[in-house]
Amino acid sequence: MKLFCHLLVALALSTFGLGAQAGPTFINILTGGTSGVYYPIGVGLSQIYGQNIADVKVTVQATKASVENLNLLQNGRGELALALSDSVGDARRGVAEAGFKQPLDKLRAIANVYPNYIQIVASQQSGITRLEDLKGKRISVGAPKSGTELNARAILAAAGMSYADMAQVQFLAYAESVELIKNRQLDATLQSSGLGMAAIRDLAASVPIRFVPIPAEVVAAIDDPAYQAMPIPAGTYDGQDADVPTVAINNILVSHTGVSDDTAYQMTRLMFENLPRLGNAHSAVKSIDVKNAAQHLPIELHPGAKRYYEEVGAL
Repeated sequence: MKLFCHLLVALALSTFGLGAQAGPTFINILTGGTSGVYYPIGVGLSQIYGQNIADVKVTVQATKASVENLNLLQNGRGELALALSDSVGDARRGVAEAGFKQPLDKLRAIANVYPNYIQIVASQQSGITRLEDLKGKRISVGAPKSGTELNARAILAAAGMSYADMAQVQFLAYAESVELIKNRQLDATLQSSGLGMAAIRDLAASVPIRFVPIPAEVVAAIDDPAYQAMPIPAGTYDGQDADVPTVAINNILVSHTGVSDDTAYQMTRLMFENLPRLGNAHSAVKSIDVKNAAQHLPIELHPGAKRYYEEVGAL
């Protein structure tokens, strides 16, 4: 009986030891609002990782996007996030006005992915056709200190305006802004997103709208190389028959130093090896190109991602 008990204890200790060594890998993907582009891409990535990484637990978290995502990563409360490149640069420097109380030194890049386009949409009833026409109007500029809202401040400042020039400024997400325009409680909304976003498609199908151009000279006046003049191609939305001059800012997939090199490598490799599948999540994915993924990044590459780019000759 004593020998039998000793054997049971030894077996239990052995089993406990094996379990302690082989815990699951956790990947929490930080995205944005559910009506934007970050969220469906995050869901698409979660499905790819969940089916291709052994013993992994993947979750997708809806957030207020760039600024919140970067702060969460710094605190180890996520493993992968989407964020605008200008916000990533502000995070690295610790720009307090942008929502970063101190430099975020743990952030590491996984990939440049696709550009966000600043899409300023107004109801035709509002009479807004130019940036200057926003004065005295009711506008929405995204959640407070979100990447979208920081873009709004930069663009208005470059055009010689501020929130004080507006009749009303609301800090709302995509879907809420669209609903208020439909109900004639808002004149225009500025959204920073990939092309073909669901909320604007919904608005274009519901009421007559107009896209407000951002002239190249306004883009040139923004003191940040992350902002590049680029048009919204004609036909992107219902009733949009011509190119709309605007500004684009790259999005970056970001991780942090606490994520293992192997996990970062797998996240990078599996994304690029499954781009056609990920493209089913959102058309913005079509802009992702491994040749550009490691170029012009505002923060250091994660060693795991760097290993993948070395393997495919993309550095």
